Amino acid sequence: MELQLWPILVSLLEKLNSWMILVILVTFLLITDFVRKRRPRNFPPGPQLFPFLGTIVDLRQPLHLEMQKLSARYGNIFSVQFGSLTFVVVSGYQMVREALVHQAEIFADRPNIPLLQEIFRGFGLISSNGHIWRQQRKFASATLKSIAVSFEEKVQEESRYLVEAIEEEKGQPFDPHYKINSAVSNIICSITFGNRFDYHDNNFQELLHLLAETLLLIGSFWGQLYNAFPLIMRWLPGPFQKIFRHWEKLQCFVKGVIMKHKEELDQSESGDYIDCYLKEIEKFKGDTSSYFHEENLLCSTLDLFLTGTETTATAIRWALLYMAAYPHIQEKVQLEIDAVIGQCRQPTVEDKEHMPYTSAVLSEVLRMGNIVPLGVPRMSTSDTTLAGFHLPKGTTVMTSLTSIMFDKNVWETPDTFNPEHFLENGQYRRREAFLPFSAGKRACPGEQLARTELFIFFTALLQKFTFQVPAGAKLSFAFTLSLTRCPRTFQLCALPRC
Repeated sequence: MELQLWPILVSLLEKLNSWMILVILVTFLLITDFVRKRRPRNFPPGPQLFPFLGTIVDLRQPLHLEMQKLSARYGNIFSVQFGSLTFVVVSGYQMVREALVHQAEIFADRPNIPLLQEIFRGFGLISSNGHIWRQQRKFASATLKSIAVSFEEKVQEESRYLVEAIEEEKGQPFDPHYKINSAVSNIICSITFGNRFDYHDNNFQELLHLLAETLLLIGSFWGQLYNAFPLIMRWLPGPFQKIFRHWEKLQCFVKGVIMKHKEELDQSESGDYIDCYLKEIEKFKGDTSSYFHEENLLCSTLDLFLTGTETTATAIRWALLYMAAYPHIQEKVQLEIDAVIGQCRQPTVEDKEHMPYTSAVLSEVLRMGNIVPLGVPRMSTSDTTLAGFHLPKGTTVMTSLTSIMFDKNVWETPDTFNPEHFLENGQYRRREAFLPFSAGKRACPGEQLARTELFIFFTALLQKFTFQVPAGAKLSFAFTLSLTRCPRTFQLCALPRC
């Protein structure tokens, strides 16, 4: 029977021309894609899905704002698809808390985001899962905690260098971007590499520019396109190819630092993060269940460098921008600084407890700055139910922190910069619906260190300078999306407070 069918099949194929074959192939692909893209039973609803593309959104608008529009239409839980990626978007404080806190164990994994997978290969702190992540996170948390005492001193020292660098501008208009990035990055360099860099060091500045451009490209339209269609995009030319070239240079730099640490390692001293990690590799040598190896060290170090620089530096830039835009608020902060700290000594973390207004201003900066508007995606480790909808194992969840930060049911004036949101009877008021560092098992492990940096840098700068809009200029709160929501390039004048 098979032998009889084969000649018939060959005869049919010979009669088909190339156009007919193309039509059959396209029809087959459309049917396959339609079946693959159908939402599972009782899956969160969402907009219409189109063949190959999935959900159509206005690419001229930032993704987090497009998700806000869809939330208004479909509710606090809905689904979208971008090429090969499917997301369930969760909005509103109660729904986000249900997912990240009440179901913390279930939403403790990271999904396979193609760009991050290509870069980190499942290692490090951001993209790893399961035993690898738990082991690396536990080590990182313990190590960062052990250096917390010296950490404050490092931030104080670096704040002096930053003040000196800004003094060099002599009150003239300047862009604070790379001065701030240099200062914040130096903290991470001190923790991980054991040394800081001079702000005028060309290699250091090249490193910061490579990092900034890489993050910008990952968060850009090209980065999103790569994540949606990785099998096609990886073979095409385009700006996104710079991501991999830049990342290789960043890796080469860190590999060189690790090599030097191996040569000079002193087992009797605690040292920096890389030293501690190298000792851990030796400690677990021969243990097949251990993931302490140099590739994980490389990825973890780059994780710390990436997240530790960009988020805090972006927050400080937003803070200075808001102070220049609201001089009466800046003046109140300076009055509190003068009353609690004065001009003769540096700020300390202990001062924060006695400075409710400054603390409120910084919290409002994080709220309005909305630095990570869609959080970092999570993935369910098992089947679960959320708001009555079925989410199968492996479902990727995006949490709209934007929906929380600007919820009119939570904040009295959600769209206005208003430190009173965090004040009550003159004292700092903690707000439950304030999650700038996310929540649950995968919340930012460096939150406490980031808050220390933000407070000391901000207070040290306002202790020494008054930030103003340059004459004839107009400040804008327009933003650019890299891995963070950061202010567009702006200039300020830093007038010394004598």
